[in-house]
Amino acid sequence: MSRYDPSAFPPFAVTVDLVVLTVRDHALCALMVRRGEPPFQGFWALPGGFVRPDEGLIEAAARELAEETGLRTHGAPGTGPGVGAHLEQLATYGDPQRDPRLRVVSVAYLALAPDLPTPRPGGDVRSARWAPVEELLGRGKGDDGMLLAFDHTEILADGVERARSKIEYSALATAFCPEEFTVGELRRVYESVWGVQLDPRNFHRKVTGTPGFLLPAGGTTTRQGGRPAQLFRAGGATVLNPPMLRPDS
Repeated sequence: MSRYDPSAFPPFAVTVDLVVLTVRDHALCALMVRRGEPPFQGFWALPGGFVRPDEGLIEAAARELAEETGLRTHGAPGTGPGVGAHLEQLATYGDPQRDPRLRVVSVAYLALAPDLPTPRPGGDVRSARWAPVEELLGRGKGDDGMLLAFDHTEILADGVERARSKIEYSALATAFCPEEFTVGELRRVYESVWGVQLDPRNFHRKVTGTPGFLLPAGGTTTRQGGRPAQLFRAGGATVLNPPMLRPDS
């Protein structure tokens, strides 16, 4: 049996990139960082970086998020605000020309959370901000959005579409909500993620009639103004039946 020779293969690196989405001021927003070093110095990009030899992919994603923005994933060690409980692997990107430095394969993660504080930059990041997805990806009809570093426009678009499609058939929309929320607040999540207006009565009937979607929290709130609204928590359902079909925008 011939011996394995690592030098016979070209070197390549593995990175993680994060699509972190939240709803701020009734708009779907993505976490963006301005790069402080080449390549693409000065460009807006998704948070992320190289995977270290002694860490797994999910550990690298959590570390990069904390180092570059001051945010952390739910359950991660340390102090500071958490991104929320939902973090999932999105896709892998391996175009040979995606990084001018060397061959780089990136594993992207999608994180969803309720309204989060303003991020603080760190590491090799010049600044960090929440940017409306429409500003980044464009509104269509000739509006192509912002030019991002590397292939991050493609990664961001894939993450946004994953979120938009998954809230149709899963309870994922509740990841954008606080622990207790009203039906009106949940409706605004759907409206922000999908970019459409929904009929309040119809929406209320659907979400409260879907088994396992919502559970009464036993209280009310007036934080939206007007009459007290009933508070709910996320139920145990992982799949919605019937699904919340996305209307044509």
